[in-house]
Amino acid sequence: MPMWTEWTIATKFLREGKAQSTLILVGIAIGVAVIVFLTALITGLQSNIIQRTLGTQAHIKVQQTEELNRIVAPDPDSVQLTIESKRAQRLRSINNWQQVRDVLDTLPRVTAVSPIISGPAFARRGESLQSVALVGIDAPRYLRIIPVKDDMIAGVFRIGAGDTVIGKQLATDLGMRVGDKLRLDGGQGRESILNVAGIFELGVRELDARYVYLDMKQAQSLLDLPGAATVIDVTVDDIFEAQKIAERVARLTGLKVESWMETNTQLMNALRSQSLSTQMISVFVALSVALGIASVLTVSVVQRTREIGILRAMGSTRQQMLRVFLVQGALFGLSGSILGVAVGYALVGAFNTFGPKLFYIPIDAWLPVAATAIAAVTGIFSATIPARRAAALDPVEAIRHV
Repeated sequence: MPMWTEWTIATKFLREGKAQSTLILVGIAIGVAVIVFLTALITGLQSNIIQRTLGTQAHIKVQQTEELNRIVAPDPDSVQLTIESKRAQRLRSINNWQQVRDVLDTLPRVTAVSPIISGPAFARRGESLQSVALVGIDAPRYLRIIPVKDDMIAGVFRIGAGDTVIGKQLATDLGMRVGDKLRLDGGQGRESILNVAGIFELGVRELDARYVYLDMKQAQSLLDLPGAATVIDVTVDDIFEAQKIAERVARLTGLKVESWMETNTQLMNALRSQSLSTQMISVFVALSVALGIASVLTVSVVQRTREIGILRAMGSTRQQMLRVFLVQGALFGLSGSILGVAVGYALVGAFNTFGPKLFYIPIDAWLPVAATAIAAVTGIFSATIPARRAAALDPVEAIRHV
């Protein structure tokens, strides 16, 4: 019996059991649609969360190492009892930060490097006083990491030459508009009066209430750290490789290096929990699909015992009968998955069009392909037991089956 005949017999069996075949195809389609939609939904949600979180921070931060207490070692013949309090950390510049910046620029997988000088200060306007964080930046480099220009809601992003840019909440707290004068007090008599050239809204209240963007030289003067950089921000091409790259940077520079995964531990735990729950749901859906295919093909073997016996008596081998039912399983999985992918696409489109529009669900081009391949393989494996049973039937006993 040639292969095309096995295919013909498999499709004939499916047509004869039309009601059962339709039900299992609908079941497979629903299962695949759930997998496609749920996976795309969780992936879109995770991307949105990461984008919102990392849209206002670098993937990796490089800082000067912490200052430690130096305790004099005791004499060999004495015992020393020590009560140590952790040393207070003062604002310090990264040693040779220009060289560190140039080295980071050459590292593979690093996409942007930006030196920053950041420190506390007070913003005054009349009787109003607010604690702020001065952020002195090299604008062309910094905008490659955090595109503040895209978040401007008033004025323009212009720093240097007596200009500054502040957050929306800070502007509200101080009652300021574009063009107003802002007095910054860095302590110990270091003050500067700057023109508010623009107002931004990053979408994080704490940042919008505290960030004041300056030119690096202006910030260095207010913080009394001439020529300094306190932080070097780094972005990488794969955010989930940030920890490994941070460890490499730490070994290379000997500085304190933190990735976004370390500073957002709770977020990482939430993302892992979401991924795990999605995988578990997909496994259980695939298992239910496999059981459905196996049950339908088992019933098909029982119902067509006589036909199988006749085919065996006509010269069909056990391997050929095995392939007939494996082909049926593959057809179930393939047809149902194609229909399910279409339904999944429709659900995603409906969500993006008519949903709450909290975020957009993108679809990975490989997701439908993977779902179809998994469903087809599941169909073949679930058909294995019924196929082996059909192949093991004795022709004479099968023909006598009523």
